This record gives sequence, structure tokens and C-alpha cells, in this order.
Amino acid sequence: MDKHQDLFLAMVAGETSGDLLAGLVLQGLANDFPGLRSAGIGGPRMAQAGFDAWWPSERLAVHGYSAELVRRIWGILRIRKQLVQRLTAQPPKLFVGVDAPDFNLGVEERLRAQGIKTVHFVCPSIWAWRPERVEKIRRSADHVLCIFPFEPSLLAQHGIAATYVGHPLANVIPLQPNRAAARQQLGLPLDGEVLAVLPGSRASEVSYIAKPFFLAAARLLQARPSLTIIVPAVPALRARIDALAAECGILDRIRVLDGQSHLALEACDCTLIASGTATLEAALYKRPMVISYHMHAISWRLMLRKQLQPWVGLPNILCQDFVVPELLQAAATPEALAEAVTQWLDAPRLDPARLAQLEQRFHDLHLELRRDTPKLAADAIQKILSV
Repeated sequence: MDKHQDLFLAMVAGETSGDLLAGLVLQGLANDFPGLRSAGIGGPRMAQAGFDAWWPSERLAVHGYSAELVRRIWGILRIRKQLVQRLTAQPPKLFVGVDAPDFNLGVEERLRAQGIKTVHFVCPSIWAWRPERVEKIRRSADHVLCIFPFEPSLLAQHGIAATYVGHPLANVIPLQPNRAAARQQLGLPLDGEVLAVLPGSRASEVSYIAKPFFLAAARLLQARPSLTIIVPAVPALRARIDALAAECGILDRIRVLDGQSHLALEACDCTLIASGTATLEAALYKRPMVISYHMHAISWRLMLRKQLQPWVGLPNILCQDFVVPELLQAAATPEALAEAVTQWLDAPRLDPARLAQLEQRFHDLHLELRRDTPKLAADAIQKILSV
């Protein structure tokens, strides 16, 4: 294939993390396809690479089996139908679905049936829950780009072609974080304990998790008056977070940041954090953490029925061990959360070996995930296009 030939690439990225990954794919393809045209559903990072967003990524952002999903499902299905119709009328050389598997695998299956090559970027976590998805992946994707090293061999067992491209966060986050510089940038004291509280980036997460997190923070502040607590907040959720902090009586004792979650994780001694990609970010910053999650009772029961591993947090899954505590659902009481955080804050004095061991495991994990993701993804896509 002439590398200067125009290429029309269709993409769908769900949420902020998908936008980051898709932006890297476009970055990797730019040198080989100067006339690259890309369109579909995306966010600001993709737009910086010249992507034409027919719909913004946030239109796909929903959570679990919540009432929010029920309200929005018809709009999402309408977008999917219109997208498939548009791509059928104007077929791309390749469709890349980035994350958002409930949406993208359906699009990929329909397009692949029409002879359009498809790639799915980020293997759905069939190794953690919902193993039945493997059949859907087999029908939908010509190739899967994987961000964890063990996934290609797992997919190969099911006859699915895949390539490990590394986790892009491992290149974004420095191998040796600089706590002092991060504190200086945030205007925090260089000495003293700092706790980062991350109650999630979705409205539904904040609704369920923020209050027990803030009540735990109140207990910690009572026991450790000099503790500095920082709370990175998605700007759209800032008012809700401020209101919940005020309700828990700590608004004037904490510092709510507009975003800046990476700086907060680099600056802190420990983080109380909602399960999700942010836990991997915390691990790459080599920070001890307490992972927690809370959701609607029906969603929780459905998840438990399909869960394959004893761990929920990504650091524990990747290390195949409870290297950091997980307090989920009914176990996520303010008292238990505060106690688990206290153990980490006391560790430099009472259990430095535990802290050193955790930092070493996270350092090794960082090295394993660090790859040239844009190039590896672009190389895999080139091979698919040349077949």
C-alpha cells in the first residue's frame, strides 16, 4: 500500500481515556499517511490530530446498569444506528473502536459483515468478568490492540489475532515521580502528610462514593489535624463535590482542584481512590492507595455474578495479589476507609518494608507496561491494511 495514499479511518472513542488512546493511534499513523482523514465519535485529543467528530465522546459516557443508562440508552442506540448508516454509505478503509465495548463491538460486527476491516483497541476485560464477550469479540474484530501483556495469548486461545502495544499511561507518567516538584506546583507544603481523595470522574460515581470518602476524610482530619487533603475534581462535577464536602463538614479543611489528578497523585503520600483507570495511574506514580467502589445494589449483584477474579482494582489484578486494600460496597464504611488510609500514612514510621516492597512492585509494573504505543499500534494497523 502506498504510504502516501489517502486513508479514510473511522473511529469511535468513549470517554476521556478512549480519546487519549485514539489520539495516540492518529499520532502514530500521521507520518505514514499524510493525507489521513479520520471521523466518527471522539474528543479533544483526537480533534487536535485533525479528527472530525460527528458526535462528541461524552455522548457515550454512562455507568453500569444505572438509571442513567436506562434514560440514555435510546439516544445511544440512535447514534449507533446513524453511525453505521453513515459508514455504510461512505465506507472507511478501517474502523477502529477504542474502548466502549458495549457500543463499539456492535458497530464493528455490523461493519465487518459488510467487508470493512475492524480493529478494537483495549481488550475488554474478559479475564476479570463477562467472559461471554469473547465470542462477541471474535465476531466483531479482525484484530485487537491490547494494553496489558498477558492479553494477546489469552485471545489467541480463542482464535482472535491481537498485538500488545503497551499502556500509554506508562509513557505519560515519569518512571521516577517528583513529589517535591508536584507539591511546589500545587502550592502545597513540602513537608507534612498529603492525602489525595479521588471519588471518580462520573456523576454517578461521585453520587455513590464521594460521601463515604469525605466522611472518612473528616475522621482522618480529626485524628491528624495537620493532614493536607486534596481532591481533584472534574470541572463539571465541582459544584457537586463542593456540596458533598460541605455536607460532611470538611469543605473548609480540604482543597478541591480543577482536574490536575496526575499532579495530585504525584504530590500525595497516599490516595483514597475509586476503582478504575485512576488506580493504575496511582500505581505508576508508585503511591500506596486504598481502592473503593460503591454502586447501585442491583448493579453490584449483577457484577458479582460475572466476576472471575478476587480483585477489582487494576494494580491488584496486574500484580495478581492484594498489594493494596480494596473496600467495596458495604465494606466501604467511613471508619474502614479511614483505618486503611491510616495504615498507609503510618507505614513510613511503622512498616517501611511494606512501603518499599509496594514501590518496587509498582516500579516493575511500570517497566512492563512502557512501550512505544503509537508506533506499535500504527505498525499493527499497517499490517491489517496490507492484507
